[in-house]
This record gives sequence, C-alpha cells and structure tokens, in this order.
Amino acid sequence: MQFVSQHFINGRFVDSHGQDTIDIHNPATGELIGRSTLGDAVDAERAIAAAKAAFPAWSTTSLDERRQYLQRIADALTERMDDLVAMTVAEYGAPAFFAGYIDGQARDFFVLVQDLLKPETFEETNGNATITKVPVGVAGLLTPWNGNPWFVCGKTASALAAGCTVVIKPSELSPLEAQILMECFEKAALPPGVINVVIGPGATVGNAITRSPDVQKISFTGSTRIGKQINHDATETMKRVTLELGGKSPTIVLDDADMEHAIGFALGAGLMNTGQACIAGTRILVPESRFDEAKTAIKAGVEALKIGDQIQPMVSAGHYERVQGYIRKGIEEGAEVLVGGEGKPAGFEAGNYVKPTVFTNVTNDMTIAQEEIFGPVLSVITYRDDDEAVAIANDVEYGLHAYVYGQDQERARKVANRILAGRVMINQIVDDPTSPFGGFKMSGFGREFGIHGLQAYLETRTVYAS
Repeated sequence: MQFVSQHFINGRFVDSHGQDTIDIHNPATGELIGRSTLGDAVDAERAIAAAKAAFPAWSTTSLDERRQYLQRIADALTERMDDLVAMTVAEYGAPAFFAGYIDGQARDFFVLVQDLLKPETFEETNGNATITKVPVGVAGLLTPWNGNPWFVCGKTASALAAGCTVVIKPSELSPLEAQILMECFEKAALPPGVINVVIGPGATVGNAITRSPDVQKISFTGSTRIGKQINHDATETMKRVTLELGGKSPTIVLDDADMEHAIGFALGAGLMNTGQACIAGTRILVPESRFDEAKTAIKAGVEALKIGDQIQPMVSAGHYERVQGYIRKGIEEGAEVLVGGEGKPAGFEAGNYVKPTVFTNVTNDMTIAQEEIFGPVLSVITYRDDDEAVAIANDVEYGLHAYVYGQDQERARKVANRILAGRVMINQIVDDPTSPFGGFKMSGFGREFGIHGLQAYLETRTVYAS
C-alpha cells in the first residue's frame, strides 16, 4: 500500500498541515491500495504565497527559457510514463488503452505548447499602439478524477507557457497519480514556487484557492454545481475564470447512415471511458423509421462488450451507487431497459462494475435524458426529421459536445452547425489538443487547448507612443 503525506510547495515536498486522511481502493477489486493525508487551507495559503513570490521572475523569463523548462517536464513524464499509466488503471479504473492515451497526451501538452511560444503570440502593433499580452498572475488549477494527469498537465502547460505560476489542486480521489506528477515536477527542477501542488478537498483547499485575492486566474474542470459556486466566489476579487463543466452529449444518427457502423460509432462515443467522460454521447438519437434496426444493433453491440476490458468499474463505491440510482430512476419514469439494468455483471461482484445499460422508450424530459450520469448508461430517443433531431439535441441545459453520423457529409455538417455545443464531431471520435475545447450554456465558458488555451492566461496591455 502506498502512502501520500506531502504536498509539493516552493520546489520541494513538504509535510501536510492538514491531517485528515482518505483511503484509496482499487475500483476493480475493492483492495485498499493507498492512503493520502489531505491538505487544508493553511497548505493552500502556503502554496499561493510561494506562487506569488515566484511570479515576478517567472513572468519575465524568455520564451527560450520557458521552452526548455516545458521540455524538462515532458522528459520527466516520459521517464515515468509506465508508472503513471499503471497507476491510472489501478487508482481510477481506466481501461489500459485509454490510460495510455490520456497519459501520453498529458506529456505531449508540454511539447505542443512550445510551438506557440513565438513573439507574435505576445505582441503586435496597431499604428502607434503596441499591444502586448502579459501573464495574468497566479493561476489556480482545479482538476477532476476522471483522467487527472491529463487535466493537470493540459492546464499547467498553458499556464506556464503564458508566464503564470500555478497552484494545482488535483482531485483528492487521485493522490497516487498526483504523487507521480509531483515527482516529475520535482525532477524537472523549475524555479521554486512556479509549480505548487496541494492534495485536498474542495471545501478547504479549493475554496482557499478560488477565494484568495492573490490568485488572479481559475481554471476548473468538474461539475456545473461547483462551477457556479467558483464563478460566484471569483467575482469578489475579479478573477479570470475558465470553466469546463458537465455534459449530456447527443449522438445524432441520420437516416442515411449504415446502421451497423453508426451504432458501433454511437456506442463508442457513449461508453468511452465507461461513460465517465464529460464528452460521452449518452443520448443516442435515431430516426423513428429505423428504430427497430437500431435496437437490434445496439443490443448486439452492448452484449458483445467485454466487462473488465472495454467496460471498467466506477471510480468509487459511492459513485457506483449514484449510477445505480439513475438506472432505477429510468425504470421508475417508464423507460424500457433494452440491455443491462440494475446490479453488477456476473463474476464482477468485488468491484464497482455497472452493467452497461441502454434505455429505450425514452423521452427527452426524463431524468436520465437530462442529467449527467457519468456511467455506462445510455438513452435512445427517436426523431422524425432533422429539425426534430436538432431540437432534441439542444433541449438540455448542457452544450459541451455532440456527434453526428451520416453518409451525406454536407447534410451532416448542416446538422452539426445547428447544434449548441462547443465541439461537434462528424463520423469520427478524435481528440485534437491544438483546437479549442469548452462548452456552451451550463457546460461552462472559456476555452482550453492550443492558442485559445494559452490566451486564457494572458491579459492585454496597449501602450501608445508617438
């Protein structure tokens, strides 16, 4: 069993002031694999003070210096990649292929952002005006448990490249992954105070960061409920805020689609990371005229999935119970279980496994069609024409992501352009870390990745001279 009892503050590991602990269980077996000491507001304040002290020097480093430091982090992550992937599987329950992908991309963020470190990114002229982009200040980065290294590294790479110093609060459910990241940050040997990491709950560590007058920027990924509170708190000190929140993404299968291929695509989008993904396409919209065909393909596709391989456990016992509650709610509201249902799959009783479940006879006003479940639970909704499909797709409070599948590319693009979502994919499931990512409506605001993600950590100054 592994113990995590320190935070990374001012360039070194320090003992936690907070003394509460949390046990970490392998979600696939229930085995106790770790225990972490949780930080408190004092730990957060120490980290903020270190970041504040380091900011003046870091913000004036040259672009070449920043490139070198960013590469050192990438190199340190490369050395520990096998350890990080193994821990992502053990602590979070991610499928091995998915863990390898997201942890590899976590490292790549520090490489890709180097291409943006060009003079024109930070300065331009307009007549007698020189317009410069300057780092906003200390950035507080708050990340979730579903792929924590990916979120930590994506935010950190952009913030450091912009010239900000950072205070990171990784999810308290991911301390073992966070420990490896902290060791990589130590190995990279950035100036003390540039990167600080405090493991602790949102109610103490998170609030200390989001409410501190010495933190000028917040980037948060998590629930809409917490995002609203962070945005409210940030107004007191006029923080700049980026929020990437919940989703209830639609997958629209157009009536010209090859149904077998389309359902394979839809299940891939809906069950990615066992549904524990904000971009999962958990509402499958199929044409009414092809509903029976779609049902047959969905049932066959889900029953062919391998539990323990393609379908992994929920992150915790508590989250397992939450997902079970949604399955019961769907049944109570009159939806029909096409495949799956309550309880654990046979032979997997020891872990937090949920049967991959698909509901039919779903109307878009049902709870399972409106709320983010964050598990392998999908709703099939029928529509009569493209207009109704778009209306159903947009009839939720979220607007993070969407998928469209069809043969006619021009028609599919027209449908995609009408969906109120920050990112829409047509006939493909890809992740481009150089293009902007973020949501509409209750899915948040601001963008991450690429130049848009870097600019989120910059302020604009105009200087006029004759």
